Amino acid sequence: MLLSNKHFGPLSFYREALSIALPVMLQQFIMSMVSLIDNFMVAGLGDVSMAAVNVANQLNFIFIVVVNAICGAGGIYLAQFKGAGDTDGMRQAYRFKVIFALSASIVYFILCWTIPRAMLVMMTRGNAAQDNIVPIGVTYLRFTSFTLVPMAISTAIGSSFREIGQPKIPLLFSAVATLINTIGNWFLIYGNLGAPRLEVAGAAVATIIARLFEVAAFLVFVKHRHILFYTGFKTLFHTDKRLIRTILSKSAMMFLSEASWISSETIMTALYNGRGGAEVVAGMAAGWTIANIFFLLFGGIWTAATVVVGGSLGAGKLDEARIRAKWLKSGAVAAGCIVSVAGAVMATLLIPLVFTNLTPPAQRISLGLVYVILLYLPLWCLLNAQFAISRSGGDTALGMYTDVSVNTLLFVPGAFFLALGTSLEPVTMFAILKITDIAKYLIARHFFRKERWVRNLTKR
Repeated sequence: MLLSNKHFGPLSFYREALSIALPVMLQQFIMSMVSLIDNFMVAGLGDVSMAAVNVANQLNFIFIVVVNAICGAGGIYLAQFKGAGDTDGMRQAYRFKVIFALSASIVYFILCWTIPRAMLVMMTRGNAAQDNIVPIGVTYLRFTSFTLVPMAISTAIGSSFREIGQPKIPLLFSAVATLINTIGNWFLIYGNLGAPRLEVAGAAVATIIARLFEVAAFLVFVKHRHILFYTGFKTLFHTDKRLIRTILSKSAMMFLSEASWISSETIMTALYNGRGGAEVVAGMAAGWTIANIFFLLFGGIWTAATVVVGGSLGAGKLDEARIRAKWLKSGAVAAGCIVSVAGAVMATLLIPLVFTNLTPPAQRISLGLVYVILLYLPLWCLLNAQFAISRSGGDTALGMYTDVSVNTLLFVPGAFFLALGTSLEPVTMFAILKITDIAKYLIARHFFRKERWVRNLTKR
């Protein structure tokens, strides 16, 4: 029984949370290391090639955010139905994930084959190396479009395993897939051991092979192990339309929040991409690759909140959920502080070692960006905890009010002001613009204290 009102909970609580979060974080760490290796290998082709892959991946990131938002919306309900022991509800939530994630992948696939150049030109407007970056980016984008459908299915299944408290299964499949991706890169980018030298296209082909393995492994596993949430493609559209509408209505605000965030980040990226040449895009790309190692905290926070708070809500233990939420927030901030200090040391040593093929200006940009990100990391951990806890109880309005208001009124206008009215370097622009996240925290705290998230969503 949980009776403590202290900000930090007992070690037993954090052991429980870490047992859920660590496999997720380890999975993301493996993926980040593979991304780091990818960038290391592509960086060997020069600033232009790395810039092209990065810009294409900035567009791919938008798709990933959309799919994660869809799976997150379904996951809110799947975790609570798990807490309530409602198998049919779990399957309905899973169907929601697959149907809408596949729909998003088909739409983006069409865009990648009809207007790839227009999308890449938009992201590199004003860049001195645009004419060299865009053709390479188009090739990479079209190749990676074949990973979209497998990625959508894998994300739906993998996130569902995490929401029922079994994160080690997606960790295993992801680890093997990333190993395949890394080996494929080594063979296909440079043509080692007689393989064709495909350069940037080789990185994309390796990703396709890895994604196909991952989705095949997931499908074979869930079919033969009779996993409770899984439903086959033959029964995919046997949906409870009332529940689907409920999830959509709840997720609408969540999508608005994510759309506001990703659009503002994309605008900022497009603006700073125009400041200089390939060294700017490559340097910022290298910095984000390192930063993604630290961002694995966010995945752990979201999964832990979904299971340890959402599960308590679904079981009707509302007071327990309140206390667990408080403990989770404090733990998130502490983790952010620890990783910030360790990360600064790691980045100082890692960037010159890993990105030796980048030009010195690109390396300086990369290191500066990482330092700024680490400075904000504890605040971002707290923000993510607030968002994750509120969504675990179906309160998606908190994120929408916070993101839409700050991004629309402060972040985007500030980005245009700094881009058009100053000559600041990209890292300085980023550092100044992210001050607006303090406003996000204050708004989120106001709505969080209203406890609109303290609800059991399983009663239909």
